[in-house]
Amino acid sequence: MKTGHSTVVKREVLRRFAVHQAFGLALGCTIAAAAYGQTAERVLIDGSTGVTPLIATLAKAYREHNPGATVEIGKGMGTKARMKALTEGRIDIAMASHGLVADELVRQGMAVQEIAKVAVVFGVNSTVPVRVLAENQICDIYSGRLANWKELGGPDLAVAPRTRPDTEVDAEVVRQQVSCLAQLQMPEAVRVMPKSGDMARELAGTAGAIGMTTATVVEQSQARIKPLALNGIEASADNVRSGAYKLTRDSFLVTKATPAPAVARFLEFVRSPEGKRVISANGAVPLD
Repeated sequence: MKTGHSTVVKREVLRRFAVHQAFGLALGCTIAAAAYGQTAERVLIDGSTGVTPLIATLAKAYREHNPGATVEIGKGMGTKARMKALTEGRIDIAMASHGLVADELVRQGMAVQEIAKVAVVFGVNSTVPVRVLAENQICDIYSGRLANWKELGGPDLAVAPRTRPDTEVDAEVVRQQVSCLAQLQMPEAVRVMPKSGDMARELAGTAGAIGMTTATVVEQSQARIKPLALNGIEASADNVRSGAYKLTRDSFLVTKATPAPAVARFLEFVRSPEGKRVISANGAVPLD
């Protein structure tokens, strides 16, 4: 009997130990999950590819300050697609630019924040030493009348003109502000770059290339792309602020009226002194 009683007692002790172990493991998992939920953040952003280079840099800086955060940036969406995705909750932030009607979006339950102004510039490959062009010279290039950089004081190097689709912001800004380009039918020799990233790669990698891009892309190119002053006016931050340099595009972030906490924290960083420093360091002009 004593042997049987001892066996029963041992079994009960082992059972209780197993229960305590299981409870401890479950509690540990619960605590770990809670801790992860407190630190992990995921923000999904998509929209204008022209705004992407600036937001990508801000996202990188934000992740460095918040190691638990994940900020994912999509490959680009048109105006209707990005707003539909935002409304349906498939993205948290829509990047937008030129022509956005803020009041209409607010009526639809959205919040609109303009974070920066960015100069649209004619960028050239680093093989081109020319640094200033007049409007008529730009139009001579895009009409095909001017085909070699030596005609502008540069080397004996063929001009490789590139443009963006007319429906894209950089092309819209250029055609609106450079009067001789407004109605110009560009010849087939002028290659169209569908996305801003395509233009950036083309300007950085093609000898003699010229095309419309942004000061942010130029700044991030590591000197492979050089900006041209237009009519003697450089695309400096002071000239953008004063309006002396007129080729500019806006950078907007659109969210739901009451964004999720993770989204609000990212927006707060963008507006912070550190966020503005990142914006300035990437060739854009932060807004107060």
